[in-house]
Amino acid sequence: MLKINNLMAGYGNATVLKGINIEIKSGEFVSIIGPNGAGKSTLLKCIFGIIKPSSGSIQFEDQNLRKMDSSEIIKKGLMLCPEGRQLVGTLTVQENIQLGAYLRNDDIKEDFHLIYQLFPRLQERKAQQARTLSGGEQQMTAIARALMGKPKLLILDEVTLGLAPIIIKEIGRKLLDLNKMKITMLLVEQNAQLALNLSDRSYVMEYGRIVKEGLSKDLKNDRDVQAAYLGV
Repeated sequence: MLKINNLMAGYGNATVLKGINIEIKSGEFVSIIGPNGAGKSTLLKCIFGIIKPSSGSIQFEDQNLRKMDSSEIIKKGLMLCPEGRQLVGTLTVQENIQLGAYLRNDDIKEDFHLIYQLFPRLQERKAQQARTLSGGEQQMTAIARALMGKPKLLILDEVTLGLAPIIIKEIGRKLLDLNKMKITMLLVEQNAQLALNLSDRSYVMEYGRIVKEGLSKDLKNDRDVQAAYLGV
């Protein structure tokens, strides 16, 4: 579904991405783990056309994303749940969720029904302003907003940032539920333990390069990954 080959990108004279190669197949749950400054955010900006790479290719369903702007890329079926949630605090929960459907022209009532089945707490709070929600509820709202765009590929950026452990577990269960619904997902996450537990395959990104890749269950047993990311 998504294939990134030898991607190079940066800011001015500073090269951040140094030959990134990533592949995601339809139906997979893939994660990218790595520390701050590894280049994860720059990679996402390239995927969504915010930054233009200096070289390399980004193919989505055999289409070249490098030649498209952000709105065209979203229309192809890529949706981002961004770091920091980025909700409109003065809008209600339901209004924030509806923002995810701004490119759609079909009936979205059934989608609201499915989202509220997945996140019943949001249905209880659908008339509340988003700024009155807890951090976990805000994150659920951000995920629901991305789902309203009917993504072929859902990309989630640091969805556990600042959340309590019990809420992180709940978010993790919801992501697994989404994958069971045949939604292809890419999780970009500093919480390596969570990412490796949830995903089928993972990439380890450091200093703008992919330094390890493989089945998540195998990477959990990798001594370098354990020492650097799992506290073992």
